Amino acid sequence: MSDLSMLSTYTDVEDAMRGVVQEEFHQDVFFQTLQQGQYTMGQIRHFAIQYSYYSRHFPRVLGAAISAMAPLDTWWVPLADNLWDEAGRGVSGKAHERLYKTFLFSVDPSIPEDALGLPVEPMSPAVDKAIRSFIQFFYEATPLQAMAAVGLGSEMFAGDVMGTIAQGLRHPAYNCQTPLNLTFWDVHADEHEPHHYQLCKDILEQHTTPAELQIMFDVGHKIAASEARMYRELHAEMLTLL
Repeated sequence: MSDLSMLSTYTDVEDAMRGVVQEEFHQDVFFQTLQQGQYTMGQIRHFAIQYSYYSRHFPRVLGAAISAMAPLDTWWVPLADNLWDEAGRGVSGKAHERLYKTFLFSVDPSIPEDALGLPVEPMSPAVDKAIRSFIQFFYEATPLQAMAAVGLGSEMFAGDVMGTIAQGLRHPAYNCQTPLNLTFWDVHADEHEPHHYQLCKDILEQHTTPAELQIMFDVGHKIAASEARMYRELHAEMLTLL
């Protein structure tokens, strides 16, 4: 999708990104293996711990994105709203970090944590690379690039991807003893992510020149591919475990 003539509307950009998501995520080895129930619970445990790091660091990603926004409330407020969601909108016990733990400890109630509530098992290179790449992108990003990175490179398809993960985690192979608590995944798929994307889309769809449309797609593709690589690399790590 490098020909500017192929992107004439914002809908074209969204359609192109859906193709990216289908190829980079739904057809990827991690998602296929998860859906088929072919991971062991030890491997699911590794995924659960590592995704906890990705989820915990996502507020930092949003903060970095806000730093690259135009100094207009129409630009930074959508991301601030997203960040407030991460904090549970001020409701005790509703912060996403705490909500995620309902899933984490349903996988293994005995996962050890340190005094700060972090898993003792360290963050893997796959997750560390994904977080660093996302945050570093914003150092030199224009406001439009930053909004496209969050909107098209993450929020547009996050609900779809997280819903797909929830569907995979419902496989009987992962629930033969104690059912997994999938509230974290379901809430994001059904409510949070579509709302977050709409806030970004309200800004992005105002940019209609062929050059702007191409920039948005290129950024969305780049950021999405970085996240997809994290899942592939987590899959490789999981194969080394029982």
